[in-house]
Amino acid sequence: MSVTVVGGGLAGCEAAWALAQRGHRVTVHEMRPARSTPAHQTDKLAEIVCTNSFKSTEVTNAHGLLKAELRMLGSLLMEVADLVRIPGGAALVVDRSAFAAEVTERIRSHPLIEVVTEEVTELPSSGIVATGPLTSDALADTIQKRLGVESLAFFDSIAPIVGAESLDTEKLYRRSRYGKGDGDDYLNAPLTEQEYYSFVDALIEGDQFSAHDFDKVPYFEGCLPIEEMARRGRDTLRFGPMKPVGLEDPRSGEKPFAVVQFRMEDRAAQMWNMVGFQTRLRIPEQKRIFSTIPGMENAEFLRLGSIHRNTYLNSPSTLSPHLTLRDGATLFFAGQIVGVEGYTESLASGLLCGINMSRMLHGQDPIVPPAETMLGGLLAYVHNCDPQHFQPMNANFGLLSPLEKRIRDRKLRREALAKRSLEAMRDFADRVRDISV
Repeated sequence: MSVTVVGGGLAGCEAAWALAQRGHRVTVHEMRPARSTPAHQTDKLAEIVCTNSFKSTEVTNAHGLLKAELRMLGSLLMEVADLVRIPGGAALVVDRSAFAAEVTERIRSHPLIEVVTEEVTELPSSGIVATGPLTSDALADTIQKRLGVESLAFFDSIAPIVGAESLDTEKLYRRSRYGKGDGDDYLNAPLTEQEYYSFVDALIEGDQFSAHDFDKVPYFEGCLPIEEMARRGRDTLRFGPMKPVGLEDPRSGEKPFAVVQFRMEDRAAQMWNMVGFQTRLRIPEQKRIFSTIPGMENAEFLRLGSIHRNTYLNSPSTLSPHLTLRDGATLFFAGQIVGVEGYTESLASGLLCGINMSRMLHGQDPIVPPAETMLGGLLAYVHNCDPQHFQPMNANFGLLSPLEKRIRDRKLRREALAKRSLEAMRDFADRVRDISV
């Protein structure tokens, strides 16, 4: 029996290879070139449509650590990326044409893999769906009918996430609006009148990202970019996401002129979301402007804000810890559609789905990497995040479970986290290899 993989992108190719290398016949369904997308230019598998950088290779960088873990698991795409690498400093930068050509050749020439050019409009009863952020309208409609209208988002409105240890808590205070919940669920950065208007002016003058045609999305009133709200009037933010009502500073008992709120993003309180700060500002501008907020002078941005077209599941409410549908034990989802951001994160989820599908076909239980690993931390976020606030996430050190002994020095802390992660992944990879055919 052949295993069905829907989608010939990074995640789909990695899943198909993992299955075939374990002795399973695989049929990859890819709709291009019969039906293209606004982003793709060729008929090749694993075509990279945006940047040709897979980001850092250093293990003290979250993206580099994830790559090291994937190499332990036998990633095809990491091997190909290394083969077609071009100069890019510490980043893994590839010749995108050579990358797609090499992946296509390896997939199509594998004796156990068949590639079928057709659009899939119905969900298979069993297999791996890895159709990416530009899932076709017909398949997206099928997914919504199966899982419910609230299960699928069609664009991202993402606010930045910052590391807890990088915030100056002496300038912040804990309080929920009107003391709701436990009374101190949020961190708050109070701004004076002068600080607020200086911040607004900087937003209005900030350099914005200009989207590709395929990445353009409409602005909805409920999720306008923070800089767009500022342009509607210098007091707009003070009556919107930065309103101080019900947030009196317990240290003084007074209401600030404006407030930036931070919502806890993980159970260990290592990551904090800037509430309502979705933005199209360029990365350097986000760091420059947001660092003027009191308490954020030395903020470490674990994820930067964005608004762009995407299609992704509300995974915490629809998928199991190992990325199968809760109502379909052997129907996996992989890639950006599960709510992971970035090339490496996408192919990582595809690789794990391929491994676990093989395990299940051989009567083994599916497994996920330990929370001490970057891949394990990423999957734990996708599964455990609050469904009401779920947004796509990329690899970052805030995903990892804390060290038993706190290390204040950032460099030393990351070195310790990386060492622990690689040791845990080495053990996990040994377990995975034991069930290979």
